[in-house]
Amino acid sequence: MQDKEFLMDIVRTKMPYGKYKGWFIADVPENYLVWMKGKGFSTDKIGLLLQTAYEIKLNGLDDILTGLKKLK
Repeated sequence: MQDKEFLMDIVRTKMPYGKYKGWFIADVPENYLVWMKGKGFSTDKIGLLLQTAYEIKLNGLDDILTGLKKLK
């Protein structure tokens, strides 16, 4: 159940900083997540959410996020 809640946090949590401040993490463009990966994700929960969103998008699994948005 924790994994599902963590994934739900990706579609419910808004970026607290940066160019896409106020956007839901699930909606942050992949190119920005790639840039952030190059800088290094933070080790807090926001960093983990961003890193997970990056991995999902990088691997072409965006449908997971689309489905979760419908449950939000």
